[in-house]
Amino acid sequence: MMTKIKFVVDTNVLLSQLLWPTSFPVKAFRKALSIGTFIVSNEVIAELTEVLSRKKFDPYISIEERQSFLRQLSLVVEYISHVVPLKACRDPKDDKFLSLAVAGRATFILTGDKDLLELDPFHGVRIIESSSFLEESLINSFTISPTSSHSLHERAEVIK
Repeated sequence: MMTKIKFVVDTNVLLSQLLWPTSFPVKAFRKALSIGTFIVSNEVIAELTEVLSRKKFDPYISIEERQSFLRQLSLVVEYISHVVPLKACRDPKDDKFLSLAVAGRATFILTGDKDLLELDPFHGVRIIESSSFLEESLINSFTISPTSSHSLHERAEVIK
């Protein structure tokens, strides 16, 4: 049986994509994109948009590059429109990722956030750091199937 792997990606992992292009979070992000589907909610996109608009990033990456990243990301994600809010995390701002994972039937939440990591597993969703996700034994435990009409290589190239 083919399993559709779905990922919720925390804002800290997405920020790494822009700021530290050779980091473990970026490698995990690209690997996840090549084997599965990213799911997002309006609340997750709103947080990412707000964080990317902060002036503190101006010296490191232009606003145009940040906006381009958001546009490119929108091409490779699946929106989950109906998300029931959950209250389970020590940091209430992280509940949106748990709610999305449950509503979207995610397989993984990729994060570096300790408040989320301590909840692993959550309602059957693995909450893992990038380095753990990159371990072959974890990835190979799933039967992987293509998740869109785009080739897997094309999907991973979109966000580079």
